Amino acid sequence: MSSKDHWENIYDNKSLSEVSWYQPLPETSINLVKEASSNLEASIIDIGGGDSFLAESLINEGYSSLTVLDISSKALERAKERLGNTTKSVDYIATDILNFNPSDTYEVWHDRAAFHFLTEKDDVDRYVKIATNSILPGGSLILGTFAENGPDKCSGIIINKYSIAELSEVFSADFDLINGFNQEHDTPFDTIQNFTFIHLRKKK
Repeated sequence: MSSKDHWENIYDNKSLSEVSWYQPLPETSINLVKEASSNLEASIIDIGGGDSFLAESLINEGYSSLTVLDISSKALERAKERLGNTTKSVDYIATDILNFNPSDTYEVWHDRAAFHFLTEKDDVDRYVKIATNSILPGGSLILGTFAENGPDKCSGIIINKYSIAELSEVFSADFDLINGFNQEHDTPFDTIQNFTFIHLRKKK
């Protein structure tokens, strides 16, 4: 099964609250975006955002230039249905991040739990290149991955786990670390997933 088919199947068969990454209020991501930019017209992209609540939460905070990218068309369709008329503030892109060739640049790049699915060096390097070329000088890169003591798999797929230092080092050629911390995520299944979050700023 291809990656796209895998995720289409997940979103076709599981409800919003039946996935481990479910967050009714993505408070950490909201706070990191606000830390990255107080400009409510800042261009913000959420990588692997699917049908998460981040886009509508940022709309409620007053942000008006949002893009959500996900490999699953079904996840994005669910998000559109939930948002209704407010989808005019969001541009939805259905593609694999490794095939992403943006025509725009972004002030804030956010990725909670998509990057850690890349386990091959060539794929990691490609992601770094795409993100670096897509973020404005002085812009922010926000990443959340499973921490060293986090799960070995997500949705049945083996992932890469990172410490703050390891995750920062991957992007160190073009980004400086602004903030980094570890956090526990309570899943809908009464389990805990340990995450690493970093906020990086692109060098000018």
